[in-house]
Amino acid sequence: MDTTTDRIFDLLARRGTGRYGLSDVSQIEHALQSAALAVQRRLGDELVIAALLHDLGHLLVGDDVDLAGQGIDDRHEDAGARILEGLYGPGVAEPVRLHVAAKRYLCGVNPGYFDRLSEDSRTSLALQGGPMGADEIAAFDRLEHRAAALALRLIDDEAKVSGLATPGLEAYRATALRLETTRRPS
Repeated sequence: MDTTTDRIFDLLARRGTGRYGLSDVSQIEHALQSAALAVQRRLGDELVIAALLHDLGHLLVGDDVDLAGQGIDDRHEDAGARILEGLYGPGVAEPVRLHVAAKRYLCGVNPGYFDRLSEDSRTSLALQGGPMGADEIAAFDRLEHRAAALALRLIDDEAKVSGLATPGLEAYRATALRLETTRRPS
C-alpha cells in the first residue's frame, strides 16, 4: 500500500472510533494513550510514532470487530509494519512488527505477566502461538529491535484507560511528517 502520513492519520481518525477489543477505549484512544506514554517515557520520536500506529493493521480489515473472539488472528502487526516500513523505516516498523512477539516473549520469560494481560490479549495470545519456548526466547533476545518492541508491548498493555485525557492526533503529525521526510529519496 503506497501511503503517506496524512493518509494514515486520516484512516486513524475515520476508522479508529470503534471499540478496541474488549476494553473500554476506542482504537484512537488506545493509540493516543500509547503515544502519550512513549512521550512520557522519553522513548524518542520513532517509538512515539510506533506507539501511535502499532495497531494500524487492525484498521485495514473490514469493520471494527473482535476478530480474536471469533478465533481469527488478523496478523495486524505484519500488515501495519509493511505499511510503516517504507514510510518511516525500521525504527518505527520493527517494534510494530514485533509487539505481538514481545507479548509471547514476556509470557515465556515471566509466567506472571500473563495474569496482567487483558481478557482479549489472553484470547489473542492463544491464536498468536502462546508463550514462547526456550528457542524462540533465545532468538528474540538476539533481535536488533528487541528493547523497543518490549517497551512498546508494555505501553500497549497500559494504554487502555477509559476517559484518560491525552493530546490529540494532531500533536503527533509534525513528528510523523518529519520521520517520513527523512525516509524520502532525494
